Amino acid sequence: MTEMQATAPPADHFPPAERPLCYGGFWLRFWAYWLDVIVVSSLNRLIIWPLFRLFDWPLERDGLFAPAAIAAAAVFYAYFVLMTKAFGQTLGKMVFGLKVVDERGAPLTWLTVLFREVIGKFISKTLFFIGFLFVAFSEKKKGMHDQFADTIVVRE
Repeated sequence: MTEMQATAPPADHFPPAERPLCYGGFWLRFWAYWLDVIVVSSLNRLIIWPLFRLFDWPLERDGLFAPAAIAAAAVFYAYFVLMTKAFGQTLGKMVFGLKVVDERGAPLTWLTVLFREVIGKFISKTLFFIGFLFVAFSEKKKGMHDQFADTIVVRE
């Protein structure tokens, strides 16, 4: 073994700035999202619905502003915002090895997370989910909500 081979660091020990980024693609993000939907639905059924039954509040979700629909939406957005801010990823992203990072390398701020998870995703969904299809066709695999917030989703 030559001296150069003995002192060269392994390929997986590059400093973070020199490590090539591998972006999270459409299908990984799709399945991570559906796993998150299962988690949020479970939270609603374990927390929200029993509370509504305990206080004898109506569980009908006929309208957009029905109390149960508002509570379910609050849990949905709170889950995505809090998990993304605290960990940079939701449970679905953790399972699939994905993480949301700021494109400039800065830590995710509350404003960035709120803009990405609430406003950006609301706009992406309102436009017939076209904002999410951007992931499949953009160079850095950025959805419309990522473009609004200057974030990218990378594989860990």
